[in-house]
Amino acid sequence: MSNGYSILVDTSKCTACRGCQVACKQWNQLPATKTTNWGSYQNPKDLSAETWKVVRFADGVNGNGKVYWHFFTDQCRHCLSPGCMAAVEKDEIVQDEKTGAVIFTPNTKDLDFKATLEGCPYNIPRQDPKNKQLFKCTMCFDRISNNQIPACVKSCPTGTMVFGERDKIVDMAKKRVQELKKDFPQAQALNVDDVRVIYVVKEDPKKYYQYAAGK
Repeated sequence: MSNGYSILVDTSKCTACRGCQVACKQWNQLPATKTTNWGSYQNPKDLSAETWKVVRFADGVNGNGKVYWHFFTDQCRHCLSPGCMAAVEKDEIVQDEKTGAVIFTPNTKDLDFKATLEGCPYNIPRQDPKNKQLFKCTMCFDRISNNQIPACVKSCPTGTMVFGERDKIVDMAKKRVQELKKDFPQAQALNVDDVRVIYVVKEDPKKYYQYAAGK
């Protein structure tokens, strides 16, 4: 497989505008999701067969008594060695050799959903309750194949998301971590050697989301 592409998600720059979340819906022609007030600005509450990207909100109090407010734009990580493919029997899930994107085909309706979900350390795949097909982010494979950047990256107004050749993105992530460590000693790039969607966080990943760094 070629080195492919990656996306850097620098959560320290995210303002939770949710432009990426909307762009994902629009480009993939996904329907709106009916929601209810469940006590959080996070909306919708979770990923689904019709929501492949969601900005998660987390807040709490640090040991020094200061309140923290973190945003985490959750989506498929497009792992280099996808655990979701462990349940594959034929071509239900494929990994594009050129880009590295992990693509769910309509044949995922024949897969064991529970086994596929358990194979993902980030709790990403979702099943359509009607036709049983599985869905998740495609890394905008169709756009990349036509020399365009992913819709979510293009929509980001703060530079939180950056798309490019994997080597360059990995270097960018590592440099950003070193910059952040000056003020945030716990800053790190999550699972940089295992995933194509690389998150940079300022604090303990568990303060962002249960599955931020995997199970």
